[in-house]
Amino acid sequence: MRILDLALKDLSQIFRDKQSLLFLVAMPIVFTFFMGFAYRNVGGDPNADTRIPLAVVDPEPDAVLNKALLTRLGSSESIRVERMSEADAMDAYRKEDVAGVLVIPVEFSGQIEAGEEAQMKLIADSTSAQGQSLYQLLRVPISQLMSAVEVSREAADIVDASDMSTEQSAAFDLAWSKWSEASKVSLVKIEPAVAEENADWTGGNPYNQSSPGILVMFAIFGLVTSAQILVQEKKSRTLQRLITTNMKPWEIVAGHMLAMFTITFLQTAMLVVFGQWVLKVDYLREPLAVLLVSVTLGLWVASMGLLIGVVAKEEQQVVLYSMIAMFLFSAMGGMWFPLETAGGAFAAIGRAMPSAWAMNGYQNILIRGLGLGSIWMAVGILSMYALFFFVLAVWRFRKMEA
Repeated sequence: MRILDLALKDLSQIFRDKQSLLFLVAMPIVFTFFMGFAYRNVGGDPNADTRIPLAVVDPEPDAVLNKALLTRLGSSESIRVERMSEADAMDAYRKEDVAGVLVIPVEFSGQIEAGEEAQMKLIADSTSAQGQSLYQLLRVPISQLMSAVEVSREAADIVDASDMSTEQSAAFDLAWSKWSEASKVSLVKIEPAVAEENADWTGGNPYNQSSPGILVMFAIFGLVTSAQILVQEKKSRTLQRLITTNMKPWEIVAGHMLAMFTITFLQTAMLVVFGQWVLKVDYLREPLAVLLVSVTLGLWVASMGLLIGVVAKEEQQVVLYSMIAMFLFSAMGGMWFPLETAGGAFAAIGRAMPSAWAMNGYQNILIRGLGLGSIWMAVGILSMYALFFFVLAVWRFRKMEA
């Protein structure tokens, strides 16, 4: 009963502070909306042309080789050809409206057909991804064009022709068409691991990422108010007087932790309800799974808040420690962006974070469409983290008591 009385005392102090309600209620809702809009625009317009824009300067559009090459490039799924004058092309390149400029010299086709040396010029930033891609994408069709010309020239030599005769033209058309057919053949067929009608990584709703992400992030930061109560009790020596009463140390710790857990869980429940009814995030698809993840999230955060309250000596330290915890666990725990997009050591470290396991539990339900069985690992690891921080807090509290 004394544990409950202490918890109710903490809760009454918190709810009397209107500023704390701003952090616990208003700010999480605003940030959820903001991050949701950000994720909504991550993928961009699905109907937008994502091909690399290439300006082409072609002084002889009717020349045989020019026409053959540009017809091939015009059907490319990777390059968007825009014919321009040289001045307009360079202006577009400077404005970054195009990723590169391909300049075909005058009489290029005639010189190549006659066996003379001629060279096209690609103007692009070789250090940029698009510039390098353009070089690779152009190298293949241009090499094939030169190969087809060489084949046609050899065919003309066999029939003793000296210029772009009927035989040479036919040989070029045949070789070029074979290259076109070969370009359409893929030796490797790539299929998605899971055939989904909607390939959106958020599962069709950007708030599937932002709602649980902000929920976890502000659960951590919301402990500022709760942990400050412990610091105020230490400064006013209320905590020391509590220790001298017949109230056992573990009851004092449990009372404060119960208040912290209640605050965290109520805030989580509020954001779940808000996400379900306003943002259309389907938490109720697996209500028991969501409840279990939310409870263990609350236990972990409350035990960490208890440790912060015991360690901190001033209210400013509570804010500092809470901010560090919030940004560390948020940035590395996949609350701002999916850890799958990070890769490497960052993702490996991030996946060990308790916040990442909380996100994994929610995302298994909301994005991956999994059931109750998918969250047991997350629930177990969050419980272990809660126990770890609780033991540290009790150990530190006993040292303070001594």
